[in-house]
Amino acid sequence: MQDIPVVLNGYNLMVVEAPVVKTKELESGELVSVTNRDGVEQYVVSLFAKPVPRPGERGRKGEEIKVNLPGDPGEGFEEGSYVELVNPVLNTYEMRGEGNQITAAGIWWKADGLKPAARRNGLVSAA
Repeated sequence: MQDIPVVLNGYNLMVVEAPVVKTKELESGELVSVTNRDGVEQYVVSLFAKPVPRPGERGRKGEEIKVNLPGDPGEGFEEGSYVELVNPVLNTYEMRGEGNQITAAGIWWKADGLKPAARRNGLVSAA
């Protein structure tokens, strides 16, 4: 399945690695930037996604996610800042080996962009 919409209203998203140009390694070992069909460099940002505790609930664990972005999200998304994803979606993938058996599977995130968010009392809201 591709581009499954995701609602992240119940999560705080904190930047753990600022957005950088997405790269891939060629067989020669050279790193090159990843571009779209129009030649625009793609970006990736690492976020820590932690569920917002509900009243009377102990805080739950979060996890780090990497989100692909279609271009440079601009200034103001340094490590430690809180953000909101613009139109976040999930995509699935699977890799197959000999005999067409699935050897790996997973999901990857992408969004149309980032927006700053303000942290208030454990909650984050769009700034």
